[in-house]
Amino acid sequence: MVDESGTLKELSDTAVSKSTSKATRALFLIQTFSTLGFAILYSTLVLYATKKLEISTEMATAIMGSFAAFNYGLHFLGGYMSGRFISNRHLFIVGMVFQLVACFVMAQCTIFTMFLGLSMFLTGCGLNVTCVNNMLTQLFETEDPRREKAFLWNYSGMNIGFFIGFTVSGYFELAADYSSLFLFGGIGNFIAILVVLLNWKVLADKDTYLTDKPVGERYKQLWKAYLIIIALFVALNVLLKHSDLSNFLLIGTGIAMWAITLVISFSRPSLREKARMIVFFILTMSSLVFWALYQLAPMALVVFIDNNLNSVIDVFGNSIKIAPQWVQNINTVVIVFGAPFMAWLLGVLRKRGFNISNPALFATALAAIGLGFAILPIGIELADPTTGLVAFSWVFWSYILQSIGELCISPIGYAMVGKLIPKKLQGMMMGIWMMTSGVAAVGSTYISNWAMGNAEETNPLITNAGYSHTFGIIGGIAIAVGILLFILLPWLNKMIDPKVEETTTTVNV
Repeated sequence: MVDESGTLKELSDTAVSKSTSKATRALFLIQTFSTLGFAILYSTLVLYATKKLEISTEMATAIMGSFAAFNYGLHFLGGYMSGRFISNRHLFIVGMVFQLVACFVMAQCTIFTMFLGLSMFLTGCGLNVTCVNNMLTQLFETEDPRREKAFLWNYSGMNIGFFIGFTVSGYFELAADYSSLFLFGGIGNFIAILVVLLNWKVLADKDTYLTDKPVGERYKQLWKAYLIIIALFVALNVLLKHSDLSNFLLIGTGIAMWAITLVISFSRPSLREKARMIVFFILTMSSLVFWALYQLAPMALVVFIDNNLNSVIDVFGNSIKIAPQWVQNINTVVIVFGAPFMAWLLGVLRKRGFNISNPALFATALAAIGLGFAILPIGIELADPTTGLVAFSWVFWSYILQSIGELCISPIGYAMVGKLIPKKLQGMMMGIWMMTSGVAAVGSTYISNWAMGNAEETNPLITNAGYSHTFGIIGGIAIAVGILLFILLPWLNKMIDPKVEETTTTVNV
């Protein structure tokens, strides 16, 4: 009887394992194809607005800042809605349909269709990105070490999508064919929808608010979700045209949500939960600095690369002009190959007794991105004295360092939610974690304007000084915050797991 019971349990565990594997593979593909449209807009929006629609650089940067801020800021709303008003897989499908239609609208290439398309696209991607992370994190138990590995692999898949999107964007950018570029983005959205539908069963919600409710209650919640989505689209169509108001609302919402996080943290009945949520709050706040620098890529950095970088390189005796979007592929290549390598490396180190904690990885991320920006003033100082153009190698190494930082904070942050947050709160806190990037994007807008000075001036001999000053200061701030986190490591690690004791075979990092 014992043997029979044991066999049944083994068969059950095997079935669960197969289901989990199928779901993780599906989410890898979903992440890859759903990213294409966002990658195109993220890397091209400023250049499209200035070159095709003849919008001023300052206004284009403000639009890009609002786009990035709302994209990440709305992840909180997506995290709150998914599993409470509508299932994760259902909300993802709705969001993808919005993005698909948005790509066709954007392809008309007018100022009116740009704002309309951006509103539709943000409604989709702002709400559904959190769904992918929720669907992935629910596949694993709280202490399951495979979660971090799964998120690293999934992050690699996302960056394969970015690589394709950036590469295609650069090709159409050089040809100034933006209409075809946006239509290409719609193809990725369509494929992502198909993958979800083909894997509908294994992507079902687990242990959410809706799973415990009767069918009638679920339909009532679903109608609420659709009303919220429609209202959001209408609001975004207005707010995107008023960047100052948008920034004010995002910052205010961010402050309110962080305050709520603190209240929830201190009200937890378990000391263990309370301590872990406080660590989550501290790491989320420190990530503000990282994301404010990271999201300069589609703003000040893309303008700097377009105007101040010597983008013509020699390849086997042939001179090749590098499109600004292709430079961002340095980041995607590092992530695509670095994420699986990091998953393997962390596994090996932990098996050998090194407790590489989330706070240690966050500290490393801040130090790395800080160095990535701190070296740019050196390259600017060594720029060609006649043209003011900066050598490509300086931006290359800057992106390498930024990418290392991203590996240490972005996928780790997603996995951190599953590790530190109680299950019933994971959707909401996943949204707050991602919303923080949106608030940081508002800061990126102001940093970009500070760096560019007179946004309409493109002569490197004039603009290099402003970029050098700004990059040096923000790089130094990020390094300082990273050092502070390293100093706090012993205390943060103890808050996460007070039972872990240092021995001769275990090193807490």
